Amino acid sequence: MKASAILLATTALFAPVSALAQTVAGEDPSSLADTTEIIVTAVARGQNKLDSSVSVSSLSAEAIQQSAPRSVAEVFRNIPGIRSESSGGEGNANIAVRGLPVASGGAKFLQLQEDGLPVLEYGDITFGNADIFLRADFNVQRVEAIRGGSASTFASNSPGGVINLISKTGETEGGAIQASTGLDYSDYRLDVDYGGKLSDDLRFHIGGFYRQGTGPRQAGYDGNKGGQLKFNVTKDFAGGYIRFYGKYLNDRAIGYLPNPVRVTGSNSDPKYRNIPGFSINQDTLHSRYITRNVTLDGSNNPVVNDIRDGQHPVVKSFGLESRFEIADGWEVTERFRYSDVSGRFISNFPANVDSATTIAAAMGGAGATLSYANGPNAGQAIANPAALNGNGLLAQIVVFDTKLNSLNNITNDIRLTRDFEAGSGKFSFTAGFYKSRQTIDTEWLWTSLLSDVVGGGKAALVNVRSATGQFVTQDGIYGYGASYFGGCCRRTYNIDYNTNAPFASLTWTSEKLTLDGSIRYDFGDANGSIAGADLGGGRVGTVSRDMNGDGVISNAETRVSVVPLTSPAPVDYSFNYWSYSLGANYRLAQDLAIFARYSQGGRANADRLLFGPAVSTVDGHLVDSNAAVDMVKQAEGGVKYRTGGLALYATAFWARTEEQNFEATTQRFVDRKYRAYGLELEGTYRSGIFSLTAGGTWTKSKIVSDALTPALVGNVPRRQAEFVFQATPQVDIGPVTVGANFIGTTSSYAQDSDQLKLPGYTTVNTFLQYRPIERVQLSLNANNLFNAKGFTEAEEGVIPANGIVRARSINGRTISAAVRLTF
Repeated sequence: MKASAILLATTALFAPVSALAQTVAGEDPSSLADTTEIIVTAVARGQNKLDSSVSVSSLSAEAIQQSAPRSVAEVFRNIPGIRSESSGGEGNANIAVRGLPVASGGAKFLQLQEDGLPVLEYGDITFGNADIFLRADFNVQRVEAIRGGSASTFASNSPGGVINLISKTGETEGGAIQASTGLDYSDYRLDVDYGGKLSDDLRFHIGGFYRQGTGPRQAGYDGNKGGQLKFNVTKDFAGGYIRFYGKYLNDRAIGYLPNPVRVTGSNSDPKYRNIPGFSINQDTLHSRYITRNVTLDGSNNPVVNDIRDGQHPVVKSFGLESRFEIADGWEVTERFRYSDVSGRFISNFPANVDSATTIAAAMGGAGATLSYANGPNAGQAIANPAALNGNGLLAQIVVFDTKLNSLNNITNDIRLTRDFEAGSGKFSFTAGFYKSRQTIDTEWLWTSLLSDVVGGGKAALVNVRSATGQFVTQDGIYGYGASYFGGCCRRTYNIDYNTNAPFASLTWTSEKLTLDGSIRYDFGDANGSIAGADLGGGRVGTVSRDMNGDGVISNAETRVSVVPLTSPAPVDYSFNYWSYSLGANYRLAQDLAIFARYSQGGRANADRLLFGPAVSTVDGHLVDSNAAVDMVKQAEGGVKYRTGGLALYATAFWARTEEQNFEATTQRFVDRKYRAYGLELEGTYRSGIFSLTAGGTWTKSKIVSDALTPALVGNVPRRQAEFVFQATPQVDIGPVTVGANFIGTTSSYAQDSDQLKLPGYTTVNTFLQYRPIERVQLSLNANNLFNAKGFTEAEEGVIPANGIVRARSINGRTISAAVRLTF
């Protein structure tokens, strides 16, 4: 990113993205006005922001709508300190906080919540990232986020922070219905919600959405299809409330994986440009002609799966939340939820992209020929591979076909709170117990295909025939397994993870000073079994099998991966760790405060430990006891100022992180430590018709030790930019609201070797709202107005000889229009 752009962004840095209404812990969050700025997420009791020693930001429902997000990951981009790589589609985003690493994928050190309980206990389940099972619609009252601070002691597995989607609960009578459509892409969506009182002490809220369309990229079919329904009913009574709620989510959305892009120049100054016939931010390696995955299921039976399922979350959950008073001023807060979670993740990953001539020779030997296996040219020979589709390329694709049999989880958080007067101040004591059970039952059913590289959802499968006339592929299939990865990854595993955590906190407050401390002890176990073609110990599972039933074993049918069902390995180990947090906040004046905090938190590793050296395949114990938990130590301090229409917040932070992980695409394990420090700046400003919210985070991070690759010590972790920012200026003139949302980042390294750079970029999202009459709003939103290419990751660490890099870019420009009626 150019220096002038950085300077411009820095001048707009100050922003906690919107003031939020948060409540006293245990009080119904929706019952307070939006101007109270009481925080509720990952704290013992609700506190005014200027009296708290944590870093918290929030997005209101209005701010979310104006930023034109196409996924929850794009919502999170507007939270200071959060690096949300929103290039995976409706889910599968990599999310990090304050320089904490993303060594593999998902949100390992950051917990995603709905109404104070986790969506999944672990945010980085392989092919089951928590954001896949989360949707932001009209049910959301606000999004609240805490970075660092007390997150580690008031939520398990969340040392980096917590992002909490807080629902409407019918406190305000009324609702809305909105119909929206894509103007330059195919997307049709209907949102609706309504809430209000059923009686003086009984209220409800219900809402949801349904949508259908190709999505923001050209896939050749409706890649996004489905919806969500949520409801809650709240009974208020003297001294508290009780709420019952439910959710049904059944949605399909393409999961965008890396795509090919041409890179020239040098590793330190690369030039990324589209491949002829394929746009890196508007196309995808999905096609109307590549929709079937012929494979074996987890029981080694033939099955045909639909690639169009994409990311297909199915969630059926219900829960209870209550607060009530008991004797002598004690209050009990209870939160419970059961979630039946299942679905599928299936998408096309390019194991290699190269010239058609090179790939044909590598697969079929000298003199190999190519022909189309399907599509409009099925059976036709490709006479001139070098001129194929104007780019001469083929993609060796591994279909990441993962069946999520069960990610069911049950969680309960109960806490007891009381305030005690103490001279000129007050003590607040909280003690509680958290219990969760998370199941991870999945099957990896991968296959290997060969396709041409063309955009518009028109790619077709390609066959290779050797010079002797023998087909190397069968109907475009090279192997019925991850043959391009050496036959790995035919897996099935079913593990239950139990987590128990008693916790307590004590806070003392006076007129100006607040001191608080909290502690948590997490302990639990993992039990189950795993089986896989790559598990080792003589269990390699590649066989010959007649997959198409023609009575002949073809070349491709000699590469069939099976799960060795008769030789599973057990998983049976336990884990435990302590977390603590100490903080102080001092009001220098009515509108000025300073704070400081030191914390230690942990994250128990889950399924990413499996199939690696950490877990014994004999009895399931941990070979390395340190692998069970990764610890994070953090310090932060800052200043907060708020007066009139101006609010400014600055926080300096430091973190030291342990990380053991596994990356599915590279089959690479990680065992290292990181250090990061930096500065967050955020704020809001309002004067008359003009308002501005903005935020920015400067981070310096490095790898300080690496047990497996010592040469990486001292390097900057991959994909960690020094500076990220967001800014939203807005003007309200009578019935018209117009504004823009800027999201930007400086450059980062594609891999930990610190060679190939991912360029910095800035995206501009604009919004225009017009209210011609009361209760009617017309809106126009543009996401990535200038069609910027924003690269969030790349598989290669250097520019390869052929100049083709497999990378993920944010989506290109999409413009939508909507009509909204309120009632």
